[in-house]
Amino acid sequence: MMKRPSREGIVFLILAGVLGVGIFIGVVRHGARSEIKLEAVSHAPMRIPLNQATAEDLSRLPGIGPELASRIILYREEHGDFLHPDSLLNVRGIGEAKLREIKPYLEVP
Repeated sequence: MMKRPSREGIVFLILAGVLGVGIFIGVVRHGARSEIKLEAVSHAPMRIPLNQATAEDLSRLPGIGPELASRIILYREEHGDFLHPDSLLNVRGIGEAKLREIKPYLEVP
C-alpha cells in the first residue's frame, strides 16, 4: 500500500509548480511497504547579473576560473558596465565557444 503524500508535500508540489521548479516523484519500496519521495529538480539555469557579479560569482560559471573572472571584473571596471553578454568577447580568454557556454547563465539589463 502506498503512503499518501502529507499536506506539506502537497503544498510543496503546488509551490514548486508556481515557481517553475520541476518535481521528481519516485516510489521507493521497502519490503512490503512503499514510500513516495518528492525531490525538487530545477530545470532553469542559475542566472548571474554580469554587472554586479563578484569574481567568486563568475568563477561558478562553466569554464571560468579565478583568473578569467578577475579579467572580466577588471574589464568592467576599466570600460563600464556590459551592455550585452557579447561584450565579453573583448575580454582576453573569452571566445565564441566559451561565450556560448556561459551566455545562458548571464543576466544583463
